[in-house]
Amino acid sequence: MAELEPLATTAAAPGPARSKDEVALELMKFVAIATGYGRTPQSSTGFSGKPQTRSAEEHAEALLDLFERCRRVVNKES
Repeated sequence: MAELEPLATTAAAPGPARSKDEVALELMKFVAIATGYGRTPQSSTGFSGKPQTRSAEEHAEALLDLFERCRRVVNKES
């Protein structure tokens, strides 16, 4: 049987440093995808009331507002 070489015990080198804006953008994407933030509510079975429609500009404005909120949170932590 062949002998196995011992595993290296050095820690993996961390990736490049990320800017606070990059962290805020990742946070914004996570929140937007997980919650459907800024999207028009999808109609479901049953009473849904008056359908709400949002323009592309309103959707973009909602996402930009969310990004600004995420930037404030990320900047507070430092």
